[in-house]
Amino acid sequence: MSVIVTLRMLSDEDDNFVRDYEVPLDINMLDLHKFINRDLNFDDSTMSSFFVSDKNWERHTELTLIDMGEDNDSEDAPIAMESVSLGQVINQLHDRLIYLFDMFENRAMYLEMTEAKKPDAAREYPYCAFAHGAAPDQFSAEMNPENVSIFDEAMDDFADFEGDDYYDDPM
Repeated sequence: MSVIVTLRMLSDEDDNFVRDYEVPLDINMLDLHKFINRDLNFDDSTMSSFFVSDKNWERHTELTLIDMGEDNDSEDAPIAMESVSLGQVINQLHDRLIYLFDMFENRAMYLEMTEAKKPDAAREYPYCAFAHGAAPDQFSAEMNPENVSIFDEAMDDFADFEGDDYYDDPM
């Protein structure tokens, strides 16, 4: 077995959602996609993509669920997930991937390599080493009441003032 890396997954929809996945660098990206979907209870047959990302979370090369049939030699031409391993797209600490799980609403998870280590012979990989918070709903951000940003929670305190244009001014 190859080197094991820890991928920390975060969501911009829920500050409480965190996953740490321990995966071998030689895992096929399609198998990583299936593992993530199983762990999050997502339907893995929906259109999804990984994007190789830079340190500013800018999307570069797309790894697609299906082969798009493009023969483009461009660095950013889409590549089928099944034809590439994790180690071919990331190989240094802090390398990043974006996992686009809802293409219609452009919703994504953000993965960063945080550790590399030798495999534990007693463990089966890939493996979810740490899980905190509920996964966002796959099809709608509004469906999961736990997916509330800190800003939205703070603004809820001021909801009593919305639409109150007809107050008695003591002046």
